[in-house]
Amino acid sequence: MNATTLDILIFLAKLGLVFFVVLTAAAYLVFAERRILAWMQDRHGPNRVGPQGLLQPLADLIKLLTKEDFRPKDADKWLFYLAPAMAAIPAIMIFSVIPFGAPVSILGQNVPLQIADLNVGLLFFMALSAIAVYGVALGGWASNSKYALLGSIRGLAQLISYELSMGLSLVPVVMLARSFRMSEIVAAQAGGWFIIYQPLAFAIFLVSIIAECKRVPFDIPEAEGELVAGFHTEYSGMRFGLFFVGEYINIIVLGGLATTFFLGGWQGPLLPPVAWFSLKTLAFVFIFIWVRGTLPRLRYDQLMHFGWKFLTPLALLNILTTGWFLTLR
Repeated sequence: MNATTLDILIFLAKLGLVFFVVLTAAAYLVFAERRILAWMQDRHGPNRVGPQGLLQPLADLIKLLTKEDFRPKDADKWLFYLAPAMAAIPAIMIFSVIPFGAPVSILGQNVPLQIADLNVGLLFFMALSAIAVYGVALGGWASNSKYALLGSIRGLAQLISYELSMGLSLVPVVMLARSFRMSEIVAAQAGGWFIIYQPLAFAIFLVSIIAECKRVPFDIPEAEGELVAGFHTEYSGMRFGLFFVGEYINIIVLGGLATTFFLGGWQGPLLPPVAWFSLKTLAFVFIFIWVRGTLPRLRYDQLMHFGWKFLTPLALLNILTTGWFLTLR
């Protein structure tokens, strides 16, 4: 077997592994969230389908696949069908630049546990994060429904606002690592995780990714009590499910990115590197669920003011402070 063939096989194996793990984790994250929220609220949660309810995600999938796939009469057909994919695909693609373990040796070849080690990995993440906004925009506009359109307009304003503070919170990370490459950002934390040097940037990033995932207390685009489910009101069946698959994949991916940027990625003692990466990512997933079960939803004006008048100026101030500190070293 020549080197080129081996490289292709290793690439396809990593790609298949990531797809399988991320999609399976997203399905069971729905189940985990329902059980954890039930525990927090002194309820039982799903526990009927399979042992301890473990087959509930499979039952939900069958239900979504067998439901009628309805499309409003005056909806824009192609954009209506494209929107759910735009919500899910960019989130999966972001995972391709996240290093989830230390390089391993396979047949004498050093193989990084990362699909693509781009020299602009952080910018690649920001670009795909911006593209994901189109899923919300197209879903509301193509439905030709005023309720869905209101939800998508709210979502666009929210995602654009908090994407700014999220991007600014990562500037100090780039300044400390001196690289946009994800593997080098992880390597730069060998002497100390960036959360130690940049606790404010970490806090801003954490709040921003919760808003980017449209989670409580920032679930304005899906405010069921106000907008009849928001931008995906007119969707049914598996297309409706794809929006939620995209949301839960996004939770896993953004948890992995927070781990990469601030918690040293896969680095840690005793346990295997992949185990450390998984545990840190799952800790962020738990925080997402915990926040949902604890906090009430913000009003829309509170959400926008918090993003533009508090997080963004604070992130800019943190960049200036970090730059001043680095010039003194």
